[in-house]
Amino acid sequence: MIIEICANSFGSAQAAQLAGAHRIELCTELSVGGLTPSHGLIEKVVSELNIPTHVLIRPRSGNFTYSDEEMDVMLRDISFCKKMGCAGIVSGFLTSESKIDSGKTKRLIAASEGMEFTFHRAFDWVENPLEELQKLIDLEVNRLLSSGQKPTAIEGISLLKELQNISKGKIELMPGGGINIENVLKFKKAGFKSIHFSATTKKQVLSKKPIVSMHSDSFFEEGIIATSNAETIQKIKALLA
Repeated sequence: MIIEICANSFGSAQAAQLAGAHRIELCTELSVGGLTPSHGLIEKVVSELNIPTHVLIRPRSGNFTYSDEEMDVMLRDISFCKKMGCAGIVSGFLTSESKIDSGKTKRLIAASEGMEFTFHRAFDWVENPLEELQKLIDLEVNRLLSSGQKPTAIEGISLLKELQNISKGKIELMPGGGINIENVLKFKKAGFKSIHFSATTKKQVLSKKPIVSMHSDSFFEEGIIATSNAETIQKIKALLA
């Protein structure tokens, strides 16, 4: 069974290699479902480690419907990954109605030529998963990462098995989300060929609670996108003139 580790740092990627994992999905910010890692992190992992590296291409949290400018950023990041010799790309694009945007996703796949392409857990937001799976098959996506439209893959295992059955091997179904020592064998028994998990342990690096918190709960609300406002900038600038 192929083990893919969701690695959020060089240390996590290194641990995956030392433990004998088969590949990693390299990302940052697990708290929001993962974001694209820095070019520096990508380069360090690919140049210093031997484990096949698939890179998450997700420029921000909030949703999976991106602007033309954000698409440009995504394509630039994919180009960099190709230049670095990454093994794969993990990405996806939804419409504002939470359906797979085949046209935009096709552009991401085309840019990823020469690397494997995994459609990520944006799939867990679609309303008709069986219909949307066919879109991914038609796009010749290598694999789908999904929790079966539940908070954890073990809760969504029934849908995952149904998707695997109807796919008939035309796309790889990779369960991910809350997979651990207690439930991993259920996925092997169900016949899945690969699994995705982080095996994360938490470590407190502060000796005492800081006087000022650098976290803001207001930015962690689901669906929120924070953007600098030009009008507000102009008003403040005018005050300072």
